[in-house]
Amino acid sequence: MKKVLIPTKLNAVARETLKNHGGYEVVQDDDAEIGELVSQHSDAHALFVRSEKVTPEIIDALPSLKVVIRAGAGYNTINTKYARSKGIDVMNTPGANANAVAEEVVALMLADARHVIASDASTRAGKWEKKNFMGREITGKAVGIVGFGAIGQLVAKRLCGFDVNVLAYDPFLSAERAKDLGAELADLEEIFSVCDYVSLHMPENEETRGIINKSLLCRMRNGATLINCARAGIVNEDDLRELKADKGLRYLNDVYAKDAAGEKSITDVADIMLPHLGASTVEANFNAARRSATQLIDYDDKGIASFVVNRDIPEGLDRAYSELAFMLAHLCRSMAGTHKKMKLIETSFYGNLKPYSNWLLVQIVAALSDEFDRTQGYDAALAYLKEMGVEYFNRETDLSKGFENSMTVDVTTSVDAANFRRISVRGTVTEGNMMISRINDFDKLYFEPVGAVALFIYKDRPGVIGLIGNTLAEAGVNIDDMRNPHDPSGETSLALIRISEKIDCELVDRISSKIDALHASCVNF
Repeated sequence: MKKVLIPTKLNAVARETLKNHGGYEVVQDDDAEIGELVSQHSDAHALFVRSEKVTPEIIDALPSLKVVIRAGAGYNTINTKYARSKGIDVMNTPGANANAVAEEVVALMLADARHVIASDASTRAGKWEKKNFMGREITGKAVGIVGFGAIGQLVAKRLCGFDVNVLAYDPFLSAERAKDLGAELADLEEIFSVCDYVSLHMPENEETRGIINKSLLCRMRNGATLINCARAGIVNEDDLRELKADKGLRYLNDVYAKDAAGEKSITDVADIMLPHLGASTVEANFNAARRSATQLIDYDDKGIASFVVNRDIPEGLDRAYSELAFMLAHLCRSMAGTHKKMKLIETSFYGNLKPYSNWLLVQIVAALSDEFDRTQGYDAALAYLKEMGVEYFNRETDLSKGFENSMTVDVTTSVDAANFRRISVRGTVTEGNMMISRINDFDKLYFEPVGAVALFIYKDRPGVIGLIGNTLAEAGVNIDDMRNPHDPSGETSLALIRISEKIDCELVDRISSKIDALHASCVNF
């Protein structure tokens, strides 16, 4: 029998499910320290954890360990890289706590709107301050949901009984799918300008860190409410602090830079603070526990590894091609506009890459959506695309074209209700270096996607490159490499420029205006 260690307070359904299977011995002890339990059961096959830290020392103490399962979504407490180096798969149970978080959002909205916390304390103190606790109704209000994945969609569903108008922001979501889910797609600026409530449900990464800043907060209606049950780092606390009083904003918070006792930097700004209770429900614990057990059984009995989050590169595939797929999709997203709504993804894999098309799709989806983790599997990628209403088509490749070991990524986005835009990029790996070989109709580029790259498309005429170079020089930015081809018609040119540092939108717009660009963007590889 395979031994499973559960050194955490996890619903008994996990233990019962595994025991009923008949192939597992389960040791569960939420009183003992994880290190102590591990030392007593070094023959464990699987380890279930919640917030416990799985360090290299813990992993080394379990020589028979094959899989670690995080009963929940986040797995930052597990050293996934070290686990991979030891041949250990790490899995999570995404979505198990989605409803719990969604209901918490509604609870925060109602508690704040009706002064539940303050009026309870006042009444318990023997006071009768009805005049001080005049509340507001949620019914009929405009609610913006930033990040319309599993949690965001459930927030909209739970609020439908209040007859609210739901506006959703998610670059990966199609307008048709949003409508099916009872929401209207909108950009961030519109959501922050018109909504009475804005609820945040996006991951924290390089692109989203501090994204809720002064430029958005200053658009909020006086008296509007911001709710953060996502990640602390996506909100610029200083900007919120500066604007909150003048605009009479309300801030309801459940997330912090560190989940631990002690002073919190947001204390003076938050109107309600909870100790990261989003997933803390009996039902969420039950769901995560049951999912952990069934995933382990499927993993052992059927080889299903859809929720492994530390996958290694498949045998036979050069890691550079995995990075290339990510980079090509990242470039497509930058050129299409990060706020544009995704409609269709098309791929072509040539030569020896064809057998790895499923793996490479995962990297492409992860580059196009902040919500999708590139460590997930092909089935998860397909399910995510279906959920978001985005079509995917992997084309049969024509060997006669001679594109050996190259790949093409095409992304179609909606410009408006009637118009669409398609970006097509091809790339390959040469002598171990990733190369972009084509962007739309601009071919034979052989440009390495590294560092900061500025991209301008314009009507061909003399002097344009000089204008671009002079404007960059005035800003103290150096040109490190450049390609400047024409399209087949000879009427349009591309300036693909690697620069010494990433430039801001203001400088991109200034150059674009000077050269009357058809397209202008800057992407950081």
